[in-house]
Amino acid sequence: MTRELLDLAIRAALAGGAVVRAATGVRPAGHKSSATDPVTEIDIASEAAITAVLSSARPEDGLLGEEGTARAGTSGLRWVVDPVDGTTNLVYGLPHVTISIAVEELTSDGEWRALVGVVHDPARAETFTAVRGHGARLGDAPIRVNDPVPLDRALVATGFGYRSTSRARQASTLRTLLDRVRDVRSHGSAALELCWLAAGRCDAYYEDELAPWDWAAGALIAAEAGAHVSALGTGVIAAGPALHPALAGVVHHPAPAAAPERTGHVSVSR
Repeated sequence: MTRELLDLAIRAALAGGAVVRAATGVRPAGHKSSATDPVTEIDIASEAAITAVLSSARPEDGLLGEEGTARAGTSGLRWVVDPVDGTTNLVYGLPHVTISIAVEELTSDGEWRALVGVVHDPARAETFTAVRGHGARLGDAPIRVNDPVPLDRALVATGFGYRSTSRARQASTLRTLLDRVRDVRSHGSAALELCWLAAGRCDAYYEDELAPWDWAAGALIAAEAGAHVSALGTGVIAAGPALHPALAGVVHHPAPAAAPERTGHVSVSR
């Protein structure tokens, strides 16, 4: 069944990607967590295209989408959808925008566990995939994290929240980290950062304030590529097994109580 779920997730992600690729002159239509956290008509249209594909094929499954799609389902499976991960990039015409879709199963202890993850990058026509226990791929090619990498040679990716209190905390962490690593990057899409980690385009990724749709697919892809992935606040920290403990010792600040609600279990390492 996982092959069928993977094929459906890819088809749905490509449907969302088609909406994003066709977008021109994107402008904010509102905002979410703060006035600097935009939502656009493209976010809404992409989620509608994705959920139409999923609902037609799997009407019994649950759905959880960033733009408000919510259905409990009866099958013990749910689809976690981020129709545009990197909305600010989309508004500014930057290419770091992805469509992220995960299929999760409800375990006997009441946790949601990812079975399939798909992250589609429409600007580069790249699709990252993973099936639990079967590795991660970019297109048809297997991918693997860089390991071992010492902390002082690590290229670390991160992201930042939209609330001023969050940014103050994250800036403090960044100041502590900067002189201990090779360099730091931030591209504005958690799903993309996790997939680039999986493909060896960076050595680690951390962000302490995320929603489930931000990391659900990317965390599985990173873990299936050999990363150790664990919780950091409401977000994740992910790196090769040799690097993870050293990085975790530096970026250990908890997320605030007001951070986005976390759903499911973050630790997806194999």
